[in-house]
Amino acid sequence: MRIREFCRTHFKHFNAAALVDASEGYLRHLDGGGKMLVTLAGAMSTAELGISLAEMIRQGKVHALCCTGANLEEDLFNLVAHEFYERVPNYRDLTPQDEQALLERHMNRVTDTCIPEMEAMRRLETAVLEEWVAADKAGERYFPHEFFYRVLRSGKLRERYQIDPRNSWLLAACEKNLPLWVPGWEDSTLGNMYAGHCISGDVKNVHTVRTGIEYMTTLAQWYTETAPRTSVGFFQIGGGIAGDFPICVVPMLHQDLQRTGVPLWGYFCQISDSTTSYGSYSGAVPNEKITWGKLGIDTPKYIVESDASIVAPLMFAYVLDT
Repeated sequence: MRIREFCRTHFKHFNAAALVDASEGYLRHLDGGGKMLVTLAGAMSTAELGISLAEMIRQGKVHALCCTGANLEEDLFNLVAHEFYERVPNYRDLTPQDEQALLERHMNRVTDTCIPEMEAMRRLETAVLEEWVAADKAGERYFPHEFFYRVLRSGKLRERYQIDPRNSWLLAACEKNLPLWVPGWEDSTLGNMYAGHCISGDVKNVHTVRTGIEYMTTLAQWYTETAPRTSVGFFQIGGGIAGDFPICVVPMLHQDLQRTGVPLWGYFCQISDSTTSYGSYSGAVPNEKITWGKLGIDTPKYIVESDASIVAPLMFAYVLDT
């Protein structure tokens, strides 16, 4: 039984039904000629979402992305160091002493998965630093994801791939040259490394890596050019800055630039296990976004309150009908 048929047969109620409804809405949006922006919060790259997301990108089901700096780099960490990762299924039982032992082995834990510092983080740092320094000396400036694209296109990491490269969503995005925004990139391992190289003087101009405000201006340009021609949907995995940054481009264009006729987002879905609570962006129901000028009364809106590492691959398989 294919995934779509399985879901339609068994997922009849509650969050299971919401998953089917949201997936059908995704299909209707694409069938109507719409484009889809996908946002990645949390640790979705370390959860190996690339296995399903990369195929969505290759098949033209995703047209733009916004992610945290962690998700940007962790997809490549996994690409070049997967064999050195360690899984800790009993992570809930770890003592502070157990955690200290992982630190001393340079194994950085993300829930049940440990990322190896030397094989993943430092290996990628070496490759990206070459690009930072070269751009700095040439007086050139690029966005964080553009530096990563340059590393991938250079082939300098190819011999170190430890997974099927078809399972890297960033490599798939690079091959399609998809627009990508990484707000708050400074809050990432490579962002910390970049700050260190600016302090040490390896990089002379701190603005060699372009800024978040510049990211917003390019997002505004992309949305202004795209949305009037084809409706743009918003598929949000998790919450936080990866979701709030890009969705705000619409009220910014309306309210701050006083532009008229800017289309609202044409579809909205959020996968989140953050329940509605006081002041929580991640737990805000979609209707709250109407009051901020992000969604309209008639915008198809869905929320699946569940673990994104379970729901997102199912929804992508549903859309792909695998």
